[in-house]
Amino acid sequence: MKKESVGVVETKYYNLSEELKLESGDRLKDVTIAYETYGTLNKQKSNAILVCHALSGDAHVAGWHEGDRKPGWWDNIIGPGKCLDTDRYFIICSNVIGGCQGSTGPSSTNPETGKPYALKFPIITIKDMVKAQKKLIDHLEIKQLFSVVGGSMGGMQVLQWCVSYPDMVRSAIPIATTSYSSPQQIAFNEVGRRAIISDPHWNEGNYYTGEFPDSGLALARMIGHITYLSNESMYEKFGRRLQDKEEYGFDFSTDFEVESYLHYQGNTFTKRFDANSYLYISKAIDYFDLTENGTLSLSEAFKDVKARVLVISVDSDWLYTPAESKEIVMALTANEVEVSYCQIKSSYGHDAFLLEIGQLSYIINGFYSETLVVDVMTLNAATVTEDSSIEEAAELMLDEKVTHLPVVSEEGKMLGIVTAWDISKAVALKYDKLDEIMTCDVITALPQDPIESAAIKMRKHNISSLPVVNDQGRVLGLITTDHISTLIAGDKY
Repeated sequence: MKKESVGVVETKYYNLSEELKLESGDRLKDVTIAYETYGTLNKQKSNAILVCHALSGDAHVAGWHEGDRKPGWWDNIIGPGKCLDTDRYFIICSNVIGGCQGSTGPSSTNPETGKPYALKFPIITIKDMVKAQKKLIDHLEIKQLFSVVGGSMGGMQVLQWCVSYPDMVRSAIPIATTSYSSPQQIAFNEVGRRAIISDPHWNEGNYYTGEFPDSGLALARMIGHITYLSNESMYEKFGRRLQDKEEYGFDFSTDFEVESYLHYQGNTFTKRFDANSYLYISKAIDYFDLTENGTLSLSEAFKDVKARVLVISVDSDWLYTPAESKEIVMALTANEVEVSYCQIKSSYGHDAFLLEIGQLSYIINGFYSETLVVDVMTLNAATVTEDSSIEEAAELMLDEKVTHLPVVSEEGKMLGIVTAWDISKAVALKYDKLDEIMTCDVITALPQDPIESAAIKMRKHNISSLPVVNDQGRVLGLITTDHISTLIAGDKY
């Protein structure tokens, strides 16, 4: 399959209709969420993948904006034929609240003053970011996400989604992340914040009408960027090579290539990021702790997780170490969550989740190729009891916009199925009772069946819907050809 770009894209904006209550107890008014989408949402709205970005990321994860010199930050993984295949999935990425790329943050206008919030912006947390994303997903009328994916701070959001909204996440891929920020991670963030606050132009955050604290923000970025690299990658890329000179300057000018590189990274960052957003987002990372400051064990924190989870770490990552990823795996395993673990081998350090596209695509494709019926089925599907009238069944079909209704006992066990065709026949033949028209010998699927197996059953028996039952025969949901077609069947249906 040819791998292509999603092409030219535009950022969309969603304005929350009500205040957003934050974890701190504060309320945020007139919240705007900037987001982008790629691909097509299927009729069942079961193929949506939410991508969560890292500290310095934004909603522009793929494709090109008009006039761009480079595409979105994960463009090599999102698009037709790529790992997150937009021919199969509907990809969503939003800028976090507190950010500076379209979503409400400290540089946004405070509706009460008509000026930028600056430090009057309330403190936000990872949980608040996810809560805002959930509002967006509700707006898109998506009841359950096929998957949530993200690296670094994006991985924190993935885990928070699994904990805060377990019924809305079918699968999750946290990459190069942690379940709580360590003292060392907090320490690096604090040094970065002090660099910004110490800039003479910071002006207690009120710099929007004057000089920006670019020197402080550039220094914060330089400090942070060092943590994204590994010692090995820095040796490979720079060694001890000098920058534009043949011998030491014996002064405090730039001598080494690595120094020049860090200056470039810092200066470039100031052109696209807001210093106050850096303060707020880095603080949100510091506060992230699924154990709630030790009041819970990590396994207790994950007790309600229902998603199938793939945890990915990087062997050379010393910011969010493989040990932290393995701790997540152990805690999920303790709750009998279906979890798998892969470690990327790379010299790039933490940045490998953005750079090791080959390994990452192979691992994620393998995880998604194991898609199960439970990953795509409609939960809480409409059902009727055997004593229901044909008229009641017909009205329910119209209300729920379905063509198949499982007939169940009072305990929810499968007794048969009735279709729209059956209802039409009953009207023509003037039948009154469901047991006169329903099919009792029903082809069903189990939640742990691969979707390929469900597709084969549908083709073999020329049917478009399968009730999903558990081992005791209780109806759990429904899977249809619409669920499957965008994922594996292409034009077969």
